[in-house]
Amino acid sequence: MTSNSISSLPESAEDLSPAYLNCPTGLVEYFFSDGIFRWSDDLYRIYGYERGDVIPSMDMALAHIEPDDRPTVQAFWDRVAASGGPSSIYVSIRDRKDRQHKLLFSADFIIENGTPVGVWGVVVDLTQSIHTDRHQLATEAVAASARNRAVIEQAKGILMGRSGVTADEAYELINQQSQSLNKKVHAIAHEIVDRAAQHSRSPQG
Repeated sequence: MTSNSISSLPESAEDLSPAYLNCPTGLVEYFFSDGIFRWSDDLYRIYGYERGDVIPSMDMALAHIEPDDRPTVQAFWDRVAASGGPSSIYVSIRDRKDRQHKLLFSADFIIENGTPVGVWGVVVDLTQSIHTDRHQLATEAVAASARNRAVIEQAKGILMGRSGVTADEAYELINQQSQSLNKKVHAIAHEIVDRAAQHSRSPQG
């Protein structure tokens, strides 16, 4: 990769998956010759700052990183600065207002004329994405539970109508079949409902 202005998106950052590109994304450049960290405006904002509020440095960034992660992050940076990448690491930070963020940091050499002259990095704030994924999973789990409950109630009704058993006895029959066949209760209920539907559609039915 050739050197890029911090205001332009490195090609590797453009290759991030669409899910990541929907998240806040910041850029950092560090040139060995001057030892200065150059942050994009979005990276300042991820940490809770605006350009001019602070001077980016390794010590400043480490102060925001959760204490348990600091040795790992320092070792990661030292490794990339010495050997290049591409390499990635997950990091937990606290921003200026003490809000936690989950970041993906990917880094590699800046190459000029075939020689490493620094390190560039892409920082993706996955916090909202992780929250959204968890919320979606929880919603889907609730919906699946409701569907399973409905089909179990339907299967109980079929057994009650055909066998004259009570609701509790119908559930116990389904549960016994579940244990006998090593299948989940809602799977047995689905089979009962499907068989009843097939029977009602048959000529004999």
